[in-house]
Amino acid sequence: MPGGSKSNHLLAALPEAEFARWKPMLEPVDLPLGQVVYESGSTMTHAYFPTTAIVSLLYVLQDGASAEIAVVGNEGMVGVVLFMGGESTPSRAVVQSAGKGYRLKGQFVKGEFDKSGPVLHLLLRYTQALITQMAQTAVCNRHHSLDQQLCRWLLLSLDRLNGNDLIMTQELIANMLGVRREGVTEGALKLQEANLIRYARGHITVLNRKGLEARTCECYSVVRKEYQRLLPATTAT
Repeated sequence: MPGGSKSNHLLAALPEAEFARWKPMLEPVDLPLGQVVYESGSTMTHAYFPTTAIVSLLYVLQDGASAEIAVVGNEGMVGVVLFMGGESTPSRAVVQSAGKGYRLKGQFVKGEFDKSGPVLHLLLRYTQALITQMAQTAVCNRHHSLDQQLCRWLLLSLDRLNGNDLIMTQELIANMLGVRREGVTEGALKLQEANLIRYARGHITVLNRKGLEARTCECYSVVRKEYQRLLPATTAT
């Protein structure tokens, strides 16, 4: 697999002794677009560590409507409930950008966490950063414009990829943000007219990252700074 397991920044942040113990247990996996990594209410069996994929954590209502609460890419892991004691969650995890990653049996992760020491502290810091992202997403969706939300979402996704290209349909973006597809179309056209992105047939190319950063709300920088503060060795650049 290109880059290997240490392409995931959380795995790369493990002390050498712990990483040597984890490495034989890591199973490479393909994460195709739209794959459901875990479903709402199901018992998780594995933790996932994306390297080139991005996984969206979604909350799904009874009528099927959904909204994204966080994104996970090469900076972290999917499945914090495994070591937090819950073993399941009302959210679901769906691959929003296809790629690769590794998975690890849940019992192994829980056992490593229960040993305390550096693994426990690393995973707790990551969980705090993830909770910050979830909280900031809720605030952003309530108080900021769709234009700002779209910029925040693009920047968070970009931080978790190598390069400036995203393969993403407007329908999928709308589902992630919990808005109508027409709103995403209008927002994407505005960004394209401002020469910040190029969008065609589900392919988004970011042309001016600094421009997106100037246009988005404070929520993006709050989340990024918290990841950098808590996980300086793991934060995607």
